[in-house]
Amino acid sequence: MQPTLMQYLMDRKDLRHFIRMNPLWYRMLTRDPSLITQLEKEAKVFYGKTVPQKIERISSQMQMVSMLIQMAGAMKD
Repeated sequence: MQPTLMQYLMDRKDLRHFIRMNPLWYRMLTRDPSLITQLEKEAKVFYGKTVPQKIERISSQMQMVSMLIQMAGAMKD
């Protein structure tokens, strides 16, 4: 693997962990270092950092808060 790419991965702990979980990426990056952008996209999906995943997480949290408020209102009566 190229030294610059290796240093980049050492600086990014999340990408390094992702590669350890998916060793196929290590082989792919060794053969073609330009795939680093694809790796970053895949890691975002893996860690749930994409915009749709964040929106879904916020939506489920809002539903949980709404349900708790309704439950508190029901217990108050």
